[in-house]
Amino acid sequence: MDRFQAMSTYIRVVDTGSFSAAARQLHIGQPAVSKIVAQLEAHLQTSLITRSTHGLTPTEAGQRFYERAKIVLQEVDEAELTARGAGKGLSGKLRISAATTFARLHIIPRLSWFLAEHPELDVDFILDDRVIDLIAEGVDVSLRMGSLADSSAVARRLATSPRSVFATQGYLIQYGEPKTPAELADHEAIIYDPQPSIWPFTREGAVISTSVRGRVRVSAAEGQRAAVLSHMGFCIASDWMFAEELRSGSVVKLLTEWQLPAIDLWAVFPNGRLASAKARQFAGFVEKIMADAS
Repeated sequence: MDRFQAMSTYIRVVDTGSFSAAARQLHIGQPAVSKIVAQLEAHLQTSLITRSTHGLTPTEAGQRFYERAKIVLQEVDEAELTARGAGKGLSGKLRISAATTFARLHIIPRLSWFLAEHPELDVDFILDDRVIDLIAEGVDVSLRMGSLADSSAVARRLATSPRSVFATQGYLIQYGEPKTPAELADHEAIIYDPQPSIWPFTREGAVISTSVRGRVRVSAAEGQRAAVLSHMGFCIASDWMFAEELRSGSVVKLLTEWQLPAIDLWAVFPNGRLASAKARQFAGFVEKIMADAS
């Protein structure tokens, strides 16, 4: 029995709450996962998991082993990285989640730089605008924007972007340009569903709350981008969303004398798990490329 593999498999079973979910994340069969855990229990001469119709839960001994095993594997990860030396790079697999549009525009095009530094590292990317369960999905680090719903989350702020009002020249030629926040009510907003419909605009200490409306509401930022670029209306978004179009001039900012609340980019790590060296280095990589892009 490979003790490190057995510990890693057991941790995944506890994190996911089932043999089948752990097997899917580890890309092996469920019988193999069950066998590894059974061998580990035989080696330790104690039961680690209680099996019931409600699922799997660690025993008291299993919980203690789980907590210590996580620390051991983290230390092994750090020891390997130190022994290999900074020039040798990372190895193994790194599982990342990120919002689809943000990753497509800013991370995926530069991912080859990170992979070139770490030729023995494989990367799994989960692209989804929704907030997913990091533990259930086996994610090492998630890139999230905005306020963190979970105040206990282990997170690191990587970058901050202004928010702005965006529209194409084609839309403005057809419908005119709003000159004040209040005039946005007379225009079509492309609304990204998680966003609020009332926005605070600030200028010289004065704050005006403006309600926006629109016939098109989308559940993914990619849809909001596509609708704006099709001259269907304006949107309120981070400057990251239209960075390339701003440079080309195909999209312009409106009401530039007013400020909207900025938005933060976070690296979020699973609760209850020490952030791996791979996850921390990737977070640092994203922090650097976003600083270079600003």
